[in-house]
Amino acid sequence: MKLTAENYHSCIANYQFCSVSQYKDFCGSYGKKGCEKTALAKIAGKYEEKKTTALLVGGYVDAYFEGTLDKYKQENQECFKKDGGLKAGYIKANGIIERVTQDRVFMRYMSGQKQVIMTADLFGVPFKIKMDSYLPGQAIVDLKIVESIRKAKWTGDSAPMDFIEYWGYDIQGAVYQKVVEILTGDKLPFFIAAATKEEATDFEVIRIPQTKLDAALSAVKTNLPRIQRLKAKQEEPTACETCEYCRQTKVLSGPIWEHDIIFDI
Repeated sequence: MKLTAENYHSCIANYQFCSVSQYKDFCGSYGKKGCEKTALAKIAGKYEEKKTTALLVGGYVDAYFEGTLDKYKQENQECFKKDGGLKAGYIKANGIIERVTQDRVFMRYMSGQKQVIMTADLFGVPFKIKMDSYLPGQAIVDLKIVESIRKAKWTGDSAPMDFIEYWGYDIQGAVYQKVVEILTGDKLPFFIAAATKEEATDFEVIRIPQTKLDAALSAVKTNLPRIQRLKAKQEEPTACETCEYCRQTKVLSGPIWEHDIIFDI
């Protein structure tokens, strides 16, 4: 199957190829618990996450840098008023764009080839990636619109972590780097170009250390065989019992203990 911008997120593409988002649906990250049941429902087209304000604001900024803002407006009319202006909850998107486009360093890292699709065999599994800003022979850059760059995150009894570890962006960097290396022979550094939705937009270009990328890639290698068996229906998926899809489809089998009410990742 030849992947294009139009079919990249299709059910058939998601079945034939694994991706970072699909991997995290199955296995989660430090900050978000995975759910095998939900991951398979997404692949089958039985479940789709709702568009939140946060996702739509990020998508708007992404579309600006891609050069597809007109298409985004047509497909997400809930963001706009009748006169074509942004609704109150989404005005921040224009503020973020205005702020980061004034910065020479930020724009240099975002000046690469946009939304470059690549596929490669990764540990025996077909993988697909789509890069926000690809600078051949120099760097891979992914744009993230986040709540905060500086705010520490916690999960259960874990030590505080940054937003990159919390959301598993190190996993994304590891896979993108490896796929590019397989296809070109170049092992490129991976950067997050982050901007925040805070009243005064904070922004940085952040390089993820190679040691973290190597550790994340090792975890991907370990987990991929089970994901492939699940997609091939050779094993039964485990439900997390707490996500939206699990709540929609749950059937009680009996009572639980009080200590089971609190779930940690």
